[in-house]
Order: sequence, then C-alpha cells, then structure tokens
Amino acid sequence: MNDFKPDIVGPHPNPRKPSFKMPPKACDAHCHVFGPGAVFPYAPDRSYTPPDAPKEGLMALHDHLGISRAVIVQASCHGTDNTATLDAIAASDGRYMGVAMVDDDVTDDELQRLHDGGIRGIRFNFVRHLGGAPDLDVFHNVVERITLRGWHLVLHLDSRDIIDYEDMFRALPLPIVIDHMGRVDASKGVDQEPFQVLLKFLENDNVWVKVSGSERITKQGAPFADSVKIAAALVAAAPDRALWGTDWPHPNMGPDGAPDDGLLVELVPQIAETEDLRQKLLVDNPARLYDFSD
Repeated sequence: MNDFKPDIVGPHPNPRKPSFKMPPKACDAHCHVFGPGAVFPYAPDRSYTPPDAPKEGLMALHDHLGISRAVIVQASCHGTDNTATLDAIAASDGRYMGVAMVDDDVTDDELQRLHDGGIRGIRFNFVRHLGGAPDLDVFHNVVERITLRGWHLVLHLDSRDIIDYEDMFRALPLPIVIDHMGRVDASKGVDQEPFQVLLKFLENDNVWVKVSGSERITKQGAPFADSVKIAAALVAAAPDRALWGTDWPHPNMGPDGAPDDGLLVELVPQIAETEDLRQKLLVDNPARLYDFSD
C-alpha cells in the first residue's frame, strides 16, 4: 500500500477576496490538482508528497477569485499518470484545458486520448531539486511527436538552464512556454544575465512565458515587489505571448507556506498596467494557445 503522508505544506487556507475584478473569461494558466491519493495515487518515485488538493478545491478557489478558465499542469508528484489532470478537465464543462507529462514509450493512441481529454502541451522538468534535466534523447523524441500534433512544450527550468540550454531551445520547432519567469532571482533585478537571456529568447515569436511564481522568485516576500518588476518587464517584452497563473496549490514552498492566492490576483494590475495588456495576459493569449471554446 502506498504511503501518502504529506511532507510539504498545503495551499493557503483562507485566501482573501481580491478587490481587482478579473475580466470575463480570465484564465489561470498554471495550476495543479493533487489526488486525492486514495483515488489517483502519487508516483512511487516522486520527490515530494503533497496534501491532497483535488479538483473541487481548485474549482472553489477559481469561483472565489473570479476566474473562468484554467490550464491544469501535470506535476511531478503524479509522474506520467495524467489521470487526475484529465479527470479535472472532464469535470470542468469546458472551463479547463491541460498540460501533460509523458514517457518516451507513450503510444500514438495515448497521445490521441490525451488530446481528446483537453491536453495541448507536454511539460519537461529541468529543475534540480525535482530531479534535474531529462534524458535529452527522450526529450527530442517527444518534442518531434508533439510538434506533429500542433501541441506546445512547457519548460520548467532553473534560471541557469536558460543560459546552458539556450542554443538547444532556440532550435526547437514548436511553441515553447517558460514556467515561472524562468525562476530567475528577483533580487538581482532585470540586468542579471539569466533574465537578459530570457528577454532575448522572447524575441522569437514561438516563445511564451508565464508570469506565475512571484512567491517563488522573490527574496523580499509578500507583496513580492521585486518579483512584480520582473513580471512587468516580461509582459512588456512579449505582451502577446505572456500568460498568468496562480500555481495553486503551490507545492514545495518551504517553511513560509503557500501564498494568499487573493494577493496574487491583486498583483495583476501592477504586472499588466493597462486594460489592453490585462485582456491579452488573462484572456486572449491563453485562449489562443489552448484553443478554448466559447
């Protein structure tokens, strides 16, 4: 029997009701569902075990925050078993789409099943504390197969990886989405080398970025003023290819715990200062990338 005893903290227990009102069809383009482990077991080789954070909790949060749509991103604790993600998408009545994780031996039939279930991208993790870079032969094989399907690639990176793998990433033939602002150190500001490489990378019209993870890249803590400067610079650099997300339920946040998701919503007008930028960030860009249907 699997041991599902959590070893990380769960989401914020009582997020505030934000004063900023989300526009119609606003999308949380980066969130997760975890378990429940008794129904959707966690991967045996996982690097962490979260408290259950099932679809019902995510949907309740989105209703509380005024969010209409979402993209559920498969997290490493569930490995390549995407069942919990697909279940949440199926329960959303068209509100949710998803990003999966797969192995090299995934079949064409399984890829079609994922597509039919609302998956539009595959995520690869390069982050060291989650296992580090994938086998690059596997990486390139999967990239070739999803390119043929018109999917995109989501990259979860440490900031140094932007520099180390820049040439390889530039050669990829499909849309690329960078998670969590490339996990740059916000305290080092916009002139640091990894951030400048990321800005240069964004000059390619197939590269997107998520201005999620303000709580991850900050050194100042809430209300994350250092992170907001990074996020605003990214939105300014690629207004038509920026996405916003909560990262709920915020796995692996350490002793300070998960941030208040209502506060993260309050940051949106600082990250995208005009109504036009907010419409692109929250509505138009995710609708275009994830093929949301009205």
